[in-house]
Amino acid sequence: MDRKPHIAIFTTASLPWMTGTAVNPLFRAAYLMKDGGRNVSLVIPWLSMKDQALVYPNKIMFNTPSEHEIFVHRWLEDRTGFISGFNIHFYPAKFDKEKRSILAVGDITKIIPDEEADIAILEEPEHLTWYHHGRRWKTKFRLVIGVIHTNYLEYVKREKNGKLQAFLLKHINKWVINIYCHKVIRLSAATQDLPRSIICNVHGVNPVFLEVGKKKQKEQQNGQQAFTKGAYYIGKMVWSKGYMELLQLLTAYQNELTEFQIDLYGNGEDFDQVQEAAGKLKLTVNVHPGRDHADPLFQEYKVFLNPSTTDVVCTTTAEALAMGKIVVCADHVSNEFFKQFPNCHTYGDGEGFVKAIHKSLDEEPAMMNDDQRCELSWEAATKRFVKVAELDHASERKSAESPRKRYMSVSLNLTRSIEDTSAYVHYAVSGIEAARRAFGAIPGSLHPDEEQCKELGLACPAGKHGQKQ
Repeated sequence: MDRKPHIAIFTTASLPWMTGTAVNPLFRAAYLMKDGGRNVSLVIPWLSMKDQALVYPNKIMFNTPSEHEIFVHRWLEDRTGFISGFNIHFYPAKFDKEKRSILAVGDITKIIPDEEADIAILEEPEHLTWYHHGRRWKTKFRLVIGVIHTNYLEYVKREKNGKLQAFLLKHINKWVINIYCHKVIRLSAATQDLPRSIICNVHGVNPVFLEVGKKKQKEQQNGQQAFTKGAYYIGKMVWSKGYMELLQLLTAYQNELTEFQIDLYGNGEDFDQVQEAAGKLKLTVNVHPGRDHADPLFQEYKVFLNPSTTDVVCTTTAEALAMGKIVVCADHVSNEFFKQFPNCHTYGDGEGFVKAIHKSLDEEPAMMNDDQRCELSWEAATKRFVKVAELDHASERKSAESPRKRYMSVSLNLTRSIEDTSAYVHYAVSGIEAARRAFGAIPGSLHPDEEQCKELGLACPAGKHGQKQ
């Protein structure tokens, strides 16, 4: 009997940090495991207590990886309604305050034993490989699939010397992804073009939101008022997440939106500035701390207003549509997937923004049919993923370490040789502490420190300990 293929999903964040790279890979693991034809492992970052305090909300802390694992599985089971048998593994990581990101420490390919190294899914492959110094992913695994979550170029363009940073980052991303990934899935065309990539939204919606949508549709069918509140937006409260665009539009068109009110929910370093700017408007703009979008509070809102153009495919937009709400969003490539739904109203300029708001507040949401609801589900997203990643044909792929066939063309040999050389250069540069720091790596992140090794039960080679921060 053939052994089931093993899929290892590596991601850059974990619950209770409610970010897309924490939530979506978790659901992907559950639904890839659900049909019973695969063994799945989810590999997530383990942070020391001091970093947990900086990242995780509501003072949630974990003394051990097993505590963290229990928390993640319980959260998932509460939302899916089924127990998933995938394994959770942890890799050592540190939190970068400046980037507001979690970065891996050491060679995280070691987390998966060689005998289980069939397929690797790298959620945010550029993020996971910028500073990778260790075994080459395409050598360790038979198939490596990258899933692009974040439009990093758009973010860095908004920083000082943004155009130059974006130019450099574009080429670095292309370089590392070409070295380490066999295939790349871009969730939308909002991301940069990359080698061997295909555009497909392979994310679904937490089943809880679909259940809310069914409930609201039933209320509509019974003649009840399904939605008692107007408009809201929820998102990390930093200017780049659409708050700048929203407040600029509201400022420019407040005379045309005299009775318009909106509630904003989010946590982030720009909270005070957003609140101050909102208070200067003639309109009623209420700024609240962030909440889980599944909170019953949000079920009563009729209109979800999302002006962000930095997302690749916005999870909260999908959740709002699943709940039966009207969504008002920019006519942008990141929202292309949502245009198929009748409750998605897009705008291209300020006047269109005003018209879309008035229209959305004046009408009732259209009722979704079963096909539309299914399209938002994780079942459908998983089918799309299996198809575009060609998982069912992965067993046919030869290991990168297998002998080359004699009839392989000279051009392919040359390409492989160039790629191998490129990989060696990255390996060499990523092993030099000064070079790592120059490119933005966290100091002492080449190897795990003694504390991380102890917490994760890892061997820490003598003379190669990372420095405690």
